[in-house]
Amino acid sequence: MARIKEGYKLTLTMRLYLKVGDKVTHLSALSWGTGEVVEERHSVLAGGFCFVRITFEDGEDRSFINDLDHQGCCYYMGMRVLY
Repeated sequence: MARIKEGYKLTLTMRLYLKVGDKVTHLSALSWGTGEVVEERHSVLAGGFCFVRITFEDGEDRSFINDLDHQGCCYYMGMRVLY
């Protein structure tokens, strides 16, 4: 996670991969079908996570880490945006 110092204030920035409304698929879980990002949550704490909640065609909601600077980001785990 990149940190930018502005005077006495510390601002956290995250490189986000998905946004609400994106259509996605998971490379190793094709049985889930396509999904749609329905929620995005950001932590306000230093070192906190950003999560997305995705509803898939199989009827399940699944949550994933959405920060490209985190090794557990959904992109590195196989999530891909459908264009």
